[in-house]
Amino acid sequence: MQWSLRRMTPADLPELLDGQHRGAVLGLADVFDQTRYPFPVDEIRDRWVTELQDRSIAAYVVTGEDGRVLGFAVRRDDELLHFGTAPETWGSGLAGWLHDALLATFPPGVERLRLWVFAGNGRGRRLYEKLGWTLTGGERRTSYPPHPVLVEYERRRSAGSAPIARGPREAGVLGRELADRADDHEAGGGTDGGQ
Repeated sequence: MQWSLRRMTPADLPELLDGQHRGAVLGLADVFDQTRYPFPVDEIRDRWVTELQDRSIAAYVVTGEDGRVLGFAVRRDDELLHFGTAPETWGSGLAGWLHDALLATFPPGVERLRLWVFAGNGRGRRLYEKLGWTLTGGERRTSYPPHPVLVEYERRRSAGSAPIARGPREAGVLGRELADRADDHEAGGGTDGGQ
């Protein structure tokens, strides 16, 4: 399977939301009881629209050979802000590839990266730990009812862990190309942005 990473656009939102919704229902069933707290599609769509207009946010989608959106990865400053892949890709190596590609887009001066993940998201936490992230001890509650706990992870870029990218190109090379294109785009005055 060949994957491609590109900047997210508003046209990606219907397909992205479909995959995000399905992934959240399956992957976060222990965090959000869907009978009491169903996935807030409209609220999440509105958040994406706002974030796509925020120049401090760099939002990407990963697509398959057929151009279909298979996942998303978003960063802001030193934070991995949102990350997810469609359930049908779970176990394919896409999440590791997407992770490495996104990390390569962070500016070179950003040494310490951080993210927040639901404490009850065992699948997500196992992935991040496998990819070299460690708990910081930080906790907070999400704004989404029933307000489950989020835990903070960090990762040092100089940790020297080898990328686990599986795809047509090494994620580091792809990430540098994307970062160069993003810098060109931002310098041109475009709008950028976009769990």
